[in-house]
Amino acid sequence: MALVGFVDWRGNAIRKEVHGGVRAAWFLYVLTVVTNVVIIPNLLNLVTYLHGTMHMGVSASATTTTNFFGATSGFAMIAAFLSDSYITRFRTMLLFGPFMFLGYGLLALQAYLPSLRPPACNIEAELNSCEVVHGWNATLLYTALYMTAFGDGFIRVCLPSLGADQFDHEDPSESRQQSSFFNWYTFGISFGGFVGLILIVWLENYKGWDIGLGVCAILILLGLLIVAAGFPFYRNQVLVVAFRNRKLELPEKLEEATESCTGTRACSVDALAPTNSLKFLDKACINRGQSGAWSVSSLRKVEETKVILHVLPLFVSSMIGYISNVILFTFTVQQGTMTNTRLGKIHVSPATLFIIPIIFQMLMLAVYDQFLVPFLRRRTGYVGGVTHLQRIGIGFVTMLLASVIAAIVERKRKEAVVQMSLFWLAPQFFLLGVADVTSFTGLLEFFNSEAPRGMKSIATALFWCALGLASLLATTLVEIVNKATRHRRQGGWLEGTSLNNSRLDLFYWVVAVVGLLGFCNYLYWAKKYVYQHNPHIVETSVDQDSP
Repeated sequence: MALVGFVDWRGNAIRKEVHGGVRAAWFLYVLTVVTNVVIIPNLLNLVTYLHGTMHMGVSASATTTTNFFGATSGFAMIAAFLSDSYITRFRTMLLFGPFMFLGYGLLALQAYLPSLRPPACNIEAELNSCEVVHGWNATLLYTALYMTAFGDGFIRVCLPSLGADQFDHEDPSESRQQSSFFNWYTFGISFGGFVGLILIVWLENYKGWDIGLGVCAILILLGLLIVAAGFPFYRNQVLVVAFRNRKLELPEKLEEATESCTGTRACSVDALAPTNSLKFLDKACINRGQSGAWSVSSLRKVEETKVILHVLPLFVSSMIGYISNVILFTFTVQQGTMTNTRLGKIHVSPATLFIIPIIFQMLMLAVYDQFLVPFLRRRTGYVGGVTHLQRIGIGFVTMLLASVIAAIVERKRKEAVVQMSLFWLAPQFFLLGVADVTSFTGLLEFFNSEAPRGMKSIATALFWCALGLASLLATTLVEIVNKATRHRRQGGWLEGTSLNNSRLDLFYWVVAVVGLLGFCNYLYWAKKYVYQHNPHIVETSVDQDSP
């Protein structure tokens, strides 16, 4: 049976019994796990590398890490445009994913050759005497980091959208499998992070950064080869957006713009009725008498674009609300380096402590889907137990609480006579895990559920872009606080060479205030938002659809 709107790797019509489905999704599951074995531990351990090996200050290493994550999410938006408008999602990953491999290869090379990095020294003991990475070596470092971010951005935006393409949402059986794919995709992120925080962090901290980063490069290459091996089984969708008609005038009735090509796939008028908002986009429906997907767009495609634009206020408010999460993840690792990291005879890396929220995430995802959702569904009448926006809001409240606890713990650490145990940080790690189960998954589900089928890559990119821009805003907040608290020869709160001569505890209170303001802003827009798809139960069989 052929499926309209999808093609195989050769451009031929696909057949359900041959292309797509769970078999094709397995290749993507592997890539999800492999990439997150690399991404998550390095994102959390990057501050340690920049501070301890490249000898950057506390503020510089933190802002470089948040900028790195922000750039990754920014590149994801470019990837979404290319994959939805010009080439397939599979080809986008295959063409640009290798940049991630090359980036980690350069980082491994710099960590291996002493001439490409500053001389070794103990930055905590020698303070200002350590040489900070500069010149050509700094250029190499930033080039490698942003090559990694470039490849990562293209993979992370195309992978979930390509996975969703493998299932027909209009087919009852495949619709359930599509929902299951997103559950396993989220689980794969957590499982990959769990493995990476044990394997990669151990390699980097005990066997050397060169070995750890080299293994990361090999793993990325292996994952890309595995996903490439599945190319005969993928369903590929190419969506073309009309752009050449932007200077033409609209007819009085929009239907007249497409009636001459009724029946063609590019020009068919679908069930979505024209709306009066964002009228300039309607020009894409004008038929100029030319054939081809680039000459005219359907009314449905135009209305789908409007749907995406309608979620932008929540995109902005979620971005602001997520600032505290980015800062907490970044500085909690640095807090861990200043504590007693021994558990008996075992030395625990601060980054490894993130295993606690990741284990909780994996357990919570299973419990939430199998038990909590059915329980809440019977009482609220919502398909997901709670709405996506309610789930996101719970995450933002959790981030606010984590900021307050982090401030109290940091104050206690600085006042302690005996070095504080690393496990004093466990409560804020735990709350960060709760925040990811709620706000992270909730945002991903919200953007994907509200977006039309033809713009899933754009929706996924909006999700990652919100997180990335939150990272950039976090960097801005650090710089503003440093500038505001700088007095004469005394540096700002976060400009000390270590946390012992910084005021991270006071900064956490600033983060808590920002989180509170962001949550209030989010509540305003969430209450005004009208769902494109009814979140209430519309079928009695919905309880059976749980994967």
